[in-house]
This record gives sequence, structure tokens and C-alpha cells, in this order.
Amino acid sequence: MSDVMVREEGRRALRERVERLGAVAVVRLHSTESAIRVADALHAGGVTALEITVTVPDAFAVIAAISKRFGDEVCVGVGTVLDVETVRGAVAAGARYVVSPVFRPAVIDESHRLGVPAMPGAFTPTEMLTAHDAGADVVKIFPADSFGPGYLKSVLAPMPFLRLMPTGGVTPENVGDWIAAGAVAVGLGGALVDAKLVAAGDWDAITARARRVTDGVAAARAKGTRA
Repeated sequence: MSDVMVREEGRRALRERVERLGAVAVVRLHSTESAIRVADALHAGGVTALEITVTVPDAFAVIAAISKRFGDEVCVGVGTVLDVETVRGAVAAGARYVVSPVFRPAVIDESHRLGVPAMPGAFTPTEMLTAHDAGADVVKIFPADSFGPGYLKSVLAPMPFLRLMPTGGVTPENVGDWIAAGAVAVGLGGALVDAKLVAAGDWDAITARARRVTDGVAAARAKGTRA
């Protein structure tokens, strides 16, 4: 098997894992210690796909620390990626997927060269299709709080081949609505990793929110299967 085929198979397996997990926690904090404590709390609640944004101080070190702490139990990725240099540094640190708020073809190409999925941001149907055609493994719909799950369902009606992950506006309470609308996974930031809970050190509350998220994803998928 060629190196290219090995990279493609590995990338597909990582994408499928993120989709299977169904929820990606977006960790955007200002303390390395807090990010690791949050990872512990999320893991305890069953949310094991974590996106460490590069706005976190020493983000690469955080990615490396989480990767070492949890091994294969957590699928850690990098977020807020805008350039190829960040892709290289994050993957070297242990990132298993690359998430961007915007669509940049070079970021997709470099992620694929390194064998990891690329999840660029898009907002309009044209942007979503353009990102898909450029090789996006999953298209991050951002900011999703500008509309509701109905928008996602409408986009997928003529383009059911798109693999969409709404981020922004997704909460533990409505996560099932997004999955039912056709999202392959969802991204949750402050609604899951609440800055006030982090500041208070209320890790149990974050764990409880994570459990509601995983339960919501599972319930929506089970209902869809029965339908």
C-alpha cells in the first residue's frame, strides 16, 4: 500500500471517529492548567473529542499534554487554524484533526498531506459546496447561532452528500435537534465549557453538561434509526 493510501485511510478513520463521537468540545480558555482540568471533566462526561483552539496559551503544549494523558481515549484536535504553519505545529504536537473558522484551501491541503482530516468553516450553501469540492472532510457551519437546525436541513435537501458540523448556537439542550436535522457531529463552545464554571472550578457541572450532550446525540440517533 502506498504512503498516500495509508494517509487517506488514516484520515478517513479519524473523520469517522469524530462523527461517531458526535460532539466536539471547543476549548477556548486562557490557562493551560484550566484546559487540562476541563479535558478531565469532559472525558468523565463522555465527551472525548476536544478541539483546542490556538488562542489557548501554549496551545501546542496543551495538545501534547492531553494526548499524553489520555492516549487513544481522547481524540484531540486543533481549532482556529488559519495557516499551514499552525497545521504543522499542531499535528506535530498530537492533533488528530484540524478545524478552521474559514475556508482556506492551503490548510486543507497541508492537513491531508500530514494525514489528518480538515474541517474548514463555511456559512452559505455555496461556501459549503466549495469547501467540500476542495476536499474538506467535514464542513464546519459557522457561526451556526445565526440560524437554526432548519437551515441545515434545508441545505442538505439538495446536497445530502455534505458532511456538516454546526458550531455556535449548539447547546446541551438542543444538540439532538441539530443531529436530527442531519449534522454528522456538532461543536460546542461556551454552552459546554462555560467560563464561569471554569473560573469557579465547578468541574462536576461541566461533566454533567457533557453527559447531557452525549445523551442528546445518542437519543437523536436512536430515534432516527427507528424512523
